[in-house]
Amino acid sequence: MNSSSRRRRLTAAALTALAVATSATACGSGGTGTKAADSGTYTVWDPYPQFDKGSTWVKLLDECGTKAGVKIKRTGFDTSDLANKSLLAAQQGNSPDVLIVDNPVVSTLAEAGVLTTTDDNKLDTSKVDPNLLAAGQSGGKTYGTPIGANTLALYYNKKVLKKAGVDIAQVKDWKSLTAALEKVKKAGKKGITFSAIGTEEGSFQFLPWFWGSGAKLTELDSAQAVSALSLWKDWLKNGYAPNSVLNNTQTTSWQEFATGDYAFSENGTWQLANAKKAGFDYGVLPIPGVDGDKAAAPTGGEFVTIPVQDSTDRYATTQKLATCLTSTQNLYDTDTTLSYVAPTSEVQDKQVAANPELKPWVDAVKAARGRTSDDLGTKYPRISEQLWKAMQSALSGLKSPKDALSAAQSAVK
Repeated sequence: MNSSSRRRRLTAAALTALAVATSATACGSGGTGTKAADSGTYTVWDPYPQFDKGSTWVKLLDECGTKAGVKIKRTGFDTSDLANKSLLAAQQGNSPDVLIVDNPVVSTLAEAGVLTTTDDNKLDTSKVDPNLLAAGQSGGKTYGTPIGANTLALYYNKKVLKKAGVDIAQVKDWKSLTAALEKVKKAGKKGITFSAIGTEEGSFQFLPWFWGSGAKLTELDSAQAVSALSLWKDWLKNGYAPNSVLNNTQTTSWQEFATGDYAFSENGTWQLANAKKAGFDYGVLPIPGVDGDKAAAPTGGEFVTIPVQDSTDRYATTQKLATCLTSTQNLYDTDTTLSYVAPTSEVQDKQVAANPELKPWVDAVKAARGRTSDDLGTKYPRISEQLWKAMQSALSGLKSPKDALSAAQSAVK
């Protein structure tokens, strides 16, 4: 594809999709960066503005540059800012050499013609778990490789459950979980906290229950989908979950759990460090499906991608950089820094050997599903927006779960 035809594909629709396809775990803010004119300098854009020049992450980038014989010019952006700036840079023919981007955005950038495929750039993805790689696939092609993954599970407070007489080993499905919440409330404590905010973050938290019901994102108004939203609605109605979930982010939801008053919190791997500081014994339980199977939770985390360049002679070096960043040893170090689960079984085993507490998270990641999987691609942001609107409408009492989801499905169509 020539550069002019590629740029014509960077449409307003793609910009709109990127505006809502933001990460559920974004943090911080970053500056701007432009493509270095010096052919010996390669640009890397990432969504980790929290890491400065002295960090392990930036040192790794520099080491990979040294191995490839080039200098690295790195810029860290806020996740949503990075997505939009990547699209605009492509319009101007000024894309970075390496782009590390939130996985739901990959399909949007790919459809807009911003990214090269792994067939073109020769990135080796053979060791990556298929369910994680699927988040970077669109139209039968793969557009990068994951640098790591995070997902959701249920943290639980052992002391609260013990006081309520709840045996966590018996919490295996929705019925037994709801029964546990009822016991906790009767014991004078609080049940479960989560995020149902009207953003992608809310959809991200709802998806395990949505998928755990057997529902599909192409049928938002199915009976299974209604049962999932009804579950959350009933929890609020019965006082098992607080009304604050309507405005909770995953951060404020965690702050509620950290008070020690709640039995459960739906949250992610990124809270592990905070969990250890909470001051009470906790455990981690994979989110159960309606009938007891593990529910598929959505995968968070980023993909290392190689954008299309006007000068194709840069690709060979860029491939070396991307390969270095995703090598077995570097994945282990990077994912430890990011509190991510690695995308390959080989590194996952190494992580669990070093930290057995990661075992339930590795299990959750292996059962996880990409938000844009099933070839949804750029359809996902529109679906997600209607899903979180339906959640807000039902949980606030404006509509029944059935009516809210029917309206959502009609809006998607």
